[in-house]
This record gives sequence, structure tokens and C-alpha cells, in this order.
Amino acid sequence: MPERVIQGRKGGLISLGAADALWAGLTSESGVPTAAAAFTCSPAPEYVLLGGRVVATMKADGDQRSVPEAAVRRAAAELNAVGMDRRDLVRIGPFRGVLKREYREGTLLRWRERIAGELQEPGSPDRTSRRERGRLPHLAGIDWRRILVEQTQGREARSWWLPRAVVRLLDAAEHAERQWLQATQQPSEAVTADGREATSPDCPTTTLRAYGGELKGQLYAVLSRKPGISGKVAGWICAVCRTAPAAVLDHCHEHGYVRAPVCHSCNTLERPDHLYSKDIRVAGRYTRLFDTDSADWLPHWHRCPGCRARTTLPLPHLAAWTAHIACRSLRPTHRPRGSRGRTPCGVLRVSWTGSHNAPRSCLLIIVVDCCPSGEHRVLARVPYREAAERFRIWLAETAPDVAAAAGPDRLDGLPIQSRPVIVDTSGEGMALF
Repeated sequence: MPERVIQGRKGGLISLGAADALWAGLTSESGVPTAAAAFTCSPAPEYVLLGGRVVATMKADGDQRSVPEAAVRRAAAELNAVGMDRRDLVRIGPFRGVLKREYREGTLLRWRERIAGELQEPGSPDRTSRRERGRLPHLAGIDWRRILVEQTQGREARSWWLPRAVVRLLDAAEHAERQWLQATQQPSEAVTADGREATSPDCPTTTLRAYGGELKGQLYAVLSRKPGISGKVAGWICAVCRTAPAAVLDHCHEHGYVRAPVCHSCNTLERPDHLYSKDIRVAGRYTRLFDTDSADWLPHWHRCPGCRARTTLPLPHLAAWTAHIACRSLRPTHRPRGSRGRTPCGVLRVSWTGSHNAPRSCLLIIVVDCCPSGEHRVLARVPYREAAERFRIWLAETAPDVAAAAGPDRLDGLPIQSRPVIVDTSGEGMALF
């Protein structure tokens, strides 16, 4: 950034106007669009969120506030290193009850609720003026309106989506802001000018801890009702991506076991895209789950003792894997206009009859919707047990360490519970349930 932009520098501090210019210049080529007035959009802020970093402001001359130049540069460098795929979207609202929660005015806390409230609020004059006073001109220095995607289903159903990389940034920013507010409310804790907590013998740092299997083998129905569990979850870092603070407890819906604390982004990525109760769309995100990021997701899924003992996945995940991996060679392709090569056509969808409780009668049906060669074309009908066996073979090749720890003979340390796991893989019905 040219030095001529930095005016009024004194002791490493620059004015808020100069900080705006510095932030805009340093992030002009960032993949994440940034706001033009991150520092001057609100009167004399005590701190400004830039990505996942809190940058504190301080009084200089009179009521004028300044900000450390080095902190702005560090925040810009961290944001520029973020890669964003605009096609990898996460739904951020609206959800039921988003306006019932209270949030502190002028902060990023509960940023999903604040966006939903701003987009949902009727345009009456009174409410419009109230919205203008409390609206978020930017989110952690990010111009969220430029990347917000609105989708409509039917005449009235609307939903809002943001790229996954931005959602993770905002979750990290919300956590950093919460830590900042807690620190400033406790005089015994010291905070540095760039938003990092100072280290001293009398002032230990508050950092997220890695998940070490503390909740292994516990049932979600029991654990989720314990008081204080949400605060405990917020103290961990996401057990999958290991970059964002955890927000929810991911659990196996078939066996009921807790897997691990994860962030909102990973929880959304892992959730099957149900069209109906027994019908899911196999979207492009399954490439990450089963290909590029399989080393993270396979051990995570097998944190469930039931899935690990059966060496399989929950039925919706197994169905998606069968369509995406086992039947990949069966999917028709076509040659796009004006380009070489061939690309898969249509949209993969998989449905099933029966249930995992009766594996012998359960059948997976893989089809391609909107295929030029024949809409709703059936690619394959795969029995559940055949799909599970294919997955077992693929798992041994893809993640041998995960496969080695799985199977009915790996039941040592299985917790005692009200619904015991029964080793009966040769019979019909409730095998391992």
C-alpha cells in the first residue's frame, strides 16, 4: 500500500479514514469482497471486526479515534489468503424463530439473525427508519450484500445463502467478538491493541481447545439436555475443519451417538440434501465429503460406535456414496457446446425402499433427472447389503486406518446404554441395534 495513503501516522496509529483507505487498497484483489467504509460507517467505534480479527480503536486527539496500522495489515493479509467458491453455498436463513432472540445493537453477534431480520422486516416508514439505525452496513469488513444469494421456491418461500468460506469467516469473527466483549467486561483480563489477548502469569489466554474425544460414546438425546452443554461446545474448535469455533453437536441419527462438536458450516455440509424422507439429491458437495476431504469426514462419521461396528454409514450417507462413487461409471455424459471433452449430464438423485432395520429388503435406486437421453433415467438398483459391502471395500482402500478400527470385532470399550448394540450381522432385522 503506498505510504501517501497513510496520513496522520503517529506512533504506528492511523486515523479511521486512513484505515478505511488502507483496508480497501490491501483487499482490492481479494476473493472476498470487502466494504469501503469498514471503520467510518458508525460513529467512533471501540473496535472493528476485520475477518476473524478484532481491531481495537483508541482515542488520539480529543474525540478522534485511531487504529494500529499493523493490525489492519495483518487482518488484510489473513483475508487475502481465504479462497472462496461462490458455488459452494450455505443457507443462512430464514429459520424459525430467528427474530425471537435478543442481540446487542451494533455488534456482529448472531449475524444470521441480524441478516434475516433486516431482509424480512416489512418496509413501513417506522420500521424502515429503525432498521436504518441498526442495519449492518458490513459484516466483519465484508460486503455481504454483493455475495448474498436469494433463492425462491414457489410464490412466497425465500431463502438466503452465502459462500461457505464467508460463513466460516463470520463464525470466527462472531467468536472473536464474543471473546473481546467478555475480556473488556473483566478488568483482570488484558487485551492487546489488535484484538489478541495478552499473555501474562496473571492473565491466561482464552483459546479454543482441540476436541479429544471427551464425548465419545455418549447419546445425543441425553447429552443435549444437560445444562451448560452449549457453552462447553463453544469452547472447542470444530473437530472436522479445525479452523472455526464449534457451535453444534453432530450426531448419528440412526444410532443416536454424539460424533463431535462441529461448526455450522461443517454441520451443513455433512447434512444430506433430502428432497423427501427417502429421497436425496446428490449435489456437488459430495465430492468434498467422499473425495477431496474424505480423510477428515470418514474418521468423523466412524466416531459413532454403531457405524464403526457395522463398517458402514448412516443410510442417507451410504445412499449418496453409492450414487456418487460406486455408480460413477454408469452416469451418462454429453459434449458441451463449443468445448471439448465430455461432462456428466443431469442431476443425480437416489431414493430407497425399506429401511436399514431390514437390510435384506432395503433397495437403493439411483437415477439421473433432467438427462437429455431420457429424463428420470434409472442408472442402477443396488441392494443395501451390496452397497454396504462395496463401501467396506472402498473404505479399506481409501482410509485403511479407519477400516482397521471398524467391524463387529472392534467393540471393546463400547458404552453401556439403554439400547444395547447386539452383534448379529448374519441375521435379519435389528442387526447391531
